[in-house]
This record gives sequence, structure tokens and C-alpha cells, in this order.
Amino acid sequence: MRRFSLALALLASPAMAQDFSAGSTANAWNLYAEKPAFFEAKVVDLLCELTGDCPADCGAGKRQLGLLRSVDNVMVLPLKNGQPVFSGAAADLAPYCGQTVEVDGLMIDDPDLGAKHVYQVQKIRLPGGEWEKANRFTKVWGAENPEAAGEGPWFRRDPRVNSEIAKDGYLGLGLETDEAFIKDWF
Repeated sequence: MRRFSLALALLASPAMAQDFSAGSTANAWNLYAEKPAFFEAKVVDLLCELTGDCPADCGAGKRQLGLLRSVDNVMVLPLKNGQPVFSGAAADLAPYCGQTVEVDGLMIDDPDLGAKHVYQVQKIRLPGGEWEKANRFTKVWGAENPEAAGEGPWFRRDPRVNSEIAKDGYLGLGLETDEAFIKDWF
């Protein structure tokens, strides 16, 4: 029953009409359909909420995290943090696993694009506490990948990314396809 209720909450259209901009100090990114959004929510493990598979500590950093908004029980998907590197928000939310927090950022809701409750977390805090910037991704990534230290964007040095490129090429279509593409285009 819990999963059914959650699925209904994800699809609830009245929540889209609510205005969460009051109290927000989020910086605009000039993204299509963005709106400032400040709200209280519980930090949850998305797979746990949807399937009942609930390991300790929200999956210990191995799972995508979500925000179960307090006012309407809608699941908000924090797919980005406040960094310009377009990284996810899981590293910022992980220390708050299972806790109620306040978040400030940008919400994207556009039915024409199929985007509902997509969120960019810029700041997070325990209710009434001190704000923390949502910018932990590259610090956490660096600590988890010390062998990848160096200059340039993190994703150019990421062992997982480089492993996939070595196996399937930059296009994901195989090394021979990459070779032909690079020869033809560059």
C-alpha cells in the first residue's frame, strides 16, 4: 500500500500547482521551467521507498536519494547539486539519511518535457539550523578516487568512466566505431 500511495504522490498534479518560492534565496541558472523552491522534506533512499529494499544508511552512498516533501508527501528527485559540474546531489544528502531537512534550490516542473518534481539542491540544513552549500560531490569523489588526482574535469579522470570508454568507446558503440567516427570527423 505504501508503494501505491507513493506512486500516486509522484503523479499528483495538485502538488505541481503549489508555490514553494516563498523564503527561497536560490540563485537562478536560467534553466527552462525553473522556479525557486524552499521546502521541508525527509531524505530517503529512492529504491527503499519504491520497492521496500532498505539497506542501512540509505545504501551507504551507493543509491540515489530523494526528498519526501513534508507538506504534501510528494517525492522530489534531487538530480543536481549546486556545483556547475552537473553532478548529482546524493553526496550532499547522504549525511541526512532518514532525517527531515530544509532545502533551497530550483524546481523544474514541465509536463510538456515530462519533467515533474526535478530539483537542483543549492543549500540544505536541519530545520532552523545553519545552511550548508550543496557542493560536496567533487570532494567526496576525490576522496573515493585518490588515484585519479590531477588537472582537468573529474569525469575525464574517473576510473569508472575511463573503464567504460576503454571497453565500448566514447560513443558506447565499440572501439571500431569510435575509430571510424574520429577519422571521419576529426
